[in-house]
Amino acid sequence: MIATLPEVSDLGLQPPSTEELRAQYGAYRVRQARGLVRMLPRDVIRPLYRRAMLAEDVIGGRPADPLAVLLRYCEELLPLPPFEAWAEDVAHHPVAHLRDLDDSADVPTAAAPATLERRLFDHAGHPWLAHLRSFRDGVAWRGYISFRERSSDEVYRTALVFRESDPADLRERFLSFESTALEAFLRSALP
Repeated sequence: MIATLPEVSDLGLQPPSTEELRAQYGAYRVRQARGLVRMLPRDVIRPLYRRAMLAEDVIGGRPADPLAVLLRYCEELLPLPPFEAWAEDVAHHPVAHLRDLDDSADVPTAAAPATLERRLFDHAGHPWLAHLRSFRDGVAWRGYISFRERSSDEVYRTALVFRESDPADLRERFLSFESTALEAFLRSALP
């Protein structure tokens, strides 16, 4: 018998917002298009770019961002999964997607970090959600924990407390914390 993973909602956790997932999906599509362009011989790029310009119906002159035109065209050439299939795969194989993200130039930034993992725990008799928020800083991945009581919209966060070489290690370290450690981080973040 094949064991199935519990749904995020069964654990009492909130999935990443659709907005965040859509942004990650857009970045995934661009990464795949850039990968295609990197694999192509140089003499194929110019004719491909001409086709991209025709497909976008660019008449006369150059677009403001020629590379964006080429990448949008390449995205359409590739047999990429639709958003729903991609989001389901991310939910079931997060480490594989983290490794793909780590190999990319388009990674989360300090201004726009990504949620790598989330956990539910109890503090003072109330359920709290802990989100591991992370971004790449040079060659290292840094992260912090944001907290939200399930019945509240107020969010608290720690300082940067993680530094690992790749996002999968960051996620593993976060998952290794016992509830008491999460409670200690929460107490440090509360006013």
